[in-house]
Amino acid sequence: MKRPSACATVILMLFAVASFAQPGQPAPAQPSLSMQDSNLKPALPGALQGVGIDQRLNQRLPLNVMLRDEAGRNVPFSAFFQTGKPVILALVYYRCPMLCTQILTGLESSLKAVSFNPGTDFEIVSVSFDPKDTPELAASKKQMYMRRYGRPNTANGWHFLTGDETNVRALADAAGFHYKYDPKTDQFAHASGIMIVTPDGRMSRYFYGVDYAPRDIRLGLVEASQNKIGSPVDQILLFCYHYDPTTGKYGAMAVNMVRVAGAAFVLICGAFLLIAFRREHRSGQA
Repeated sequence: MKRPSACATVILMLFAVASFAQPGQPAPAQPSLSMQDSNLKPALPGALQGVGIDQRLNQRLPLNVMLRDEAGRNVPFSAFFQTGKPVILALVYYRCPMLCTQILTGLESSLKAVSFNPGTDFEIVSVSFDPKDTPELAASKKQMYMRRYGRPNTANGWHFLTGDETNVRALADAAGFHYKYDPKTDQFAHASGIMIVTPDGRMSRYFYGVDYAPRDIRLGLVEASQNKIGSPVDQILLFCYHYDPTTGKYGAMAVNMVRVAGAAFVLICGAFLLIAFRREHRSGQA
């Protein structure tokens, strides 16, 4: 009589595993969010009015805009989406005395801790929104950051581009990136952040500030690629962590973490029961 009871217990455990380990429901579509609080806008100085980042998730970028690469050649923005890889987009300007340097430095530091390689797994496209920036200055910036990044054979995956006001403005507006020129200082007021774009040119993730968690960058690239890059560990992390557009970071998904913990607990209990059942069965035969 003990044997059917043990079998029934194991079967119940397996059913419990299935119920705990079922995949989470897909996240609902996220509304467009903004770094600009409408309640604070009246208090902003005139130079900062309209400056900020609006999240336009799933918005398709204008891939037909024309830009210039580090060698001064005209290239369409679509040229960086022909490899089927996700793209990290950094809208900066190379004459910037401080903030843009921090953005690019933060990106370079974060990528050092990510095993994916630009040019192989993804592309990086830095676009200057300053019409005064030249291809020569872009080439100088690229040389500096590739030297700091220190990974051989990745220069073909990190691009430093310039362009005219019309084309760059069209790209920035589509991405929800708003900046303003101040003629008194000959500088630009702008927000800080980077974006991840899908291989077909749609906005996927926004990360704010100048420091970017390597885990967020990695998970953002995996999601944007539709899991074409990454490892099984990344799939587990994406099951437990979800992108929060309000913070621009990946946070723990409590329900899924409980499911994973519950499934692990049930599997451990089931293993102990199975071992106990086998020992009992062998004792009965002896």
